[in-house]
Amino acid sequence: MRRHPHVGRVTGRRFARLLATLALGLLGNRAAAQTPGSDEDPAPADTPHFDSKGRQVTGTTPPPKRQKIIFPKPLNYVEPQYPPAAKAAGIEATVVLKLTIDIDGKVVKAVVSEGAGGGFDEAALDAAHQLLFSPARKANGNPFKAIIKYRYAFELNKPTAAELPPATSNGAFRGRVMGQDDDVLAHAAITVTVAGDQQAPTAATSRMVYTDAEGRFSLPELPPGRYRVTITAKGYETLGLSETISAGDELAADYRLVPVAVGDVIDVVVQGQRPPREVTRRTLQKREIERIPGTNGDALRSIQSLPGVSRPPGIAGLLLVRGSAATDTQTFVDGIFVPIIYHFGGLSSVVPTELLDRIDFYPGNFSARYGRAMGGIVDASIRSPRSDGYHGMLQVDLVDARALLEGPVPLADGWTFAAAGRRSYLDVWLGPVLEEAGAGVTQAPRYYDYQFMVEKKWHNNARFRTSFYGSDDAFELLVNTPQPGEPALSGNFGLTTSFQRLQFAYEQRYGSDDAFEVQFALGRDAVNVKLSSLFFDLELLSMLGRAEYSHKLSDRVKMHLGLDVWGGQASVAARVPKPQPIGTPPNQPFSTRATIAIEQQRAFYRPATYVEMELTPLARWRIVTGVRLDYSRDTAAFSVNPRINSKFDIVTGFPRTSMKGGIGMYSQPPQFQQSIEPLGTSGLSSNRSIHYSLGVEQELTQQLEVSLEGFYKQLDNLVISSPTDGNTLDWRNSGIGYSVGAEVLVKYKPDERFFGWLAYTLSRSVRQNTPDDEEYLVSFDQTHILTMLGSYRLGNGWEVGARFRLVSGNLQTPSVCDPTSEGCDPTRLNAIFHGATGAYTPIPLGARNNERLPLFHALDLRLDKAWQFDDWKFSTYLDVQNAYNNQNVEGITYDYRFSARQYITGIPILPSIGIRGEF
Repeated sequence: MRRHPHVGRVTGRRFARLLATLALGLLGNRAAAQTPGSDEDPAPADTPHFDSKGRQVTGTTPPPKRQKIIFPKPLNYVEPQYPPAAKAAGIEATVVLKLTIDIDGKVVKAVVSEGAGGGFDEAALDAAHQLLFSPARKANGNPFKAIIKYRYAFELNKPTAAELPPATSNGAFRGRVMGQDDDVLAHAAITVTVAGDQQAPTAATSRMVYTDAEGRFSLPELPPGRYRVTITAKGYETLGLSETISAGDELAADYRLVPVAVGDVIDVVVQGQRPPREVTRRTLQKREIERIPGTNGDALRSIQSLPGVSRPPGIAGLLLVRGSAATDTQTFVDGIFVPIIYHFGGLSSVVPTELLDRIDFYPGNFSARYGRAMGGIVDASIRSPRSDGYHGMLQVDLVDARALLEGPVPLADGWTFAAAGRRSYLDVWLGPVLEEAGAGVTQAPRYYDYQFMVEKKWHNNARFRTSFYGSDDAFELLVNTPQPGEPALSGNFGLTTSFQRLQFAYEQRYGSDDAFEVQFALGRDAVNVKLSSLFFDLELLSMLGRAEYSHKLSDRVKMHLGLDVWGGQASVAARVPKPQPIGTPPNQPFSTRATIAIEQQRAFYRPATYVEMELTPLARWRIVTGVRLDYSRDTAAFSVNPRINSKFDIVTGFPRTSMKGGIGMYSQPPQFQQSIEPLGTSGLSSNRSIHYSLGVEQELTQQLEVSLEGFYKQLDNLVISSPTDGNTLDWRNSGIGYSVGAEVLVKYKPDERFFGWLAYTLSRSVRQNTPDDEEYLVSFDQTHILTMLGSYRLGNGWEVGARFRLVSGNLQTPSVCDPTSEGCDPTRLNAIFHGATGAYTPIPLGARNNERLPLFHALDLRLDKAWQFDDWKFSTYLDVQNAYNNQNVEGITYDYRFSARQYITGIPILPSIGIRGEF
């Protein structure tokens, strides 16, 4: 069954007059100084020009400016079930529905506009109620309710007009029918009639053909002469024109139709997006990610509220996914790897929410497109800059300030740009406050990020983008007196991380069968650590590239071929303590050890290639299988990783029931400091894991759905360190382990008023340094993770939300027992005194990670208020973390003799007040 594309924007003075009527009718008191689309308005740079025949032309005289309306765009596609009796009888049909899309993109009403009977109407209605769209928006960006036409074509596998043999004699007439945004129109009727014929058309004087699923048509044999051409499609104005066919020649033309306006809505036909190539992908809508309490409206921070994601210790900006370490999860921006996704302390992400198009989060069993990771994948896609005039945003709160400007590039036809930046100012007021209070340690964290891009779209489904973006974080501790246990450490302690990317991206789609995309970037990553006289500086200058070609082999098979390359030069300069020789007491002060100096440069490259097949043996059954081949120069080894995922709809239509599962191998090269001498050990191979998952998804109502998924990760060949002669560390692939758990997500999909979900994860993460060693739980193992959140629109611009979290405490290896616990011995020797340094070395109490900290729980609240004016919008919000000021425990601290202990608590109640202006 083929899916049919959507129609784009309406152009011309007729639509301008309609828009003026709509603006007055819908907005009431919104008045304009002049009629939208009047002749005095200059045309925007990206306005396509068309001649009287509806064909695109080039020229220097722009048409009158139009006020653009953004029509509903599909966010998913739901395949309707083909009626079995009709399929067995070889019956085809087309059903046209009228869908009412509310301001949140939900289908709130579906009725049959043109029915077919025989079970086709019911199947189309069942599928339509599960569709999601981005809402229709006026020129000022405000969403509005729209009624669209959505066509389902129930077709059996037959050749289309475009697949007919090429013309062999006479003349040929071929072409494509599209909307104004190059969105193809299927099942449009093209009638050609001999010009001048005054009688009723006959088979000899008139011929008619329909466009296929790609909007293409073909009349391979036409006698030479002049013809009247009429193009009609439901929901569009009829286009009439004349064409001349010459003997032995072929006329190829593209035609664009204008949608018909119906009352106060726009009548269009739309098509859904293809499903993802992974069986588990968590997606959030824009309204959700901007309103989740406790995140300050940061989209990427919303990932921490999804199933399978552990709460990081303290305010660390880490992503801990399904029991894997933070280094096991990779982050990408537009398909290009970036080293971090959160600024210092996880206060915000390195990509502003305002520029995001979507976030793809894969907690496990991701496809062969991604590699060099054993945990999860986060891929943040940047949206296209707006072309309907200039738009901007300015936001200020207690943590940072950010700004955005976007629009068409002056004097560059069809090019658009976006520029954004953000800077924190905690260093401006927090450091002086602590110093004035007489604190022994003053903190001065600071971060900033920036993004700039230009983009060009062509009418042949091609897009090119150049972007430059980066991030810089710095954190400094000013210690006036040495800390207990480290008598040689005082003065400045600093940590700086930064990265930059100059990125180029090109996409080209060839109908529905072929697509090509390529991304290439030049990057710089830097880490600088300073601890008194010790330091570590790492700089990576790299080239990153990704290319993928997709081809539809048949209606049931699609192939993806890809190349993924990362290479460059690493420079390291360091002065670090020597490792402890075997037999020396553990945990002695590292600041008093002898040091070694390192300075070297080393080239690296890690290329990979992959092939992946999407199979649809049945309409309700989808299989994605592939294999990825990686090579790493520093290990001089290949890794072969086969993977397979599958999803099967037990019940199609509503309420849908689906089973999903997957199994795959994943390899992750060792860190550079592990595999490159002198700090590393040569001859290492990649860490390995096998992902298993099995789950079920069930729709309960049109708004409520629940999913349950179990996962198991088998880990082996893990890189583990051990001391040797006191000069180097011995790194070995001897570690093993596993992570196992179950995830539950009960989600209420956003409607006009409310959205929310409940997420629960039950998990266990275990490691062994060698197969003969004792098992231990990793420090970030969290048995129970519960998150409940919701947000409700009160009306008149007000919205209120809350998030509650209940999480098992992290694990510690204490040196002093808890005096309130059973069996605590207050006379135990907890430390060894070193006369030469005057410091105490702690003695671990029991096995590794044998004490779990108290249960974490916190309530976050958010209140938003927005005011809409004629040309701009103003809003303010109050976001309160840990609203009832629970003293959550993040660690344990001791006195200098390790004779007593007390808990270190995390952030107290933390309100953040922000204001925001947009135009």
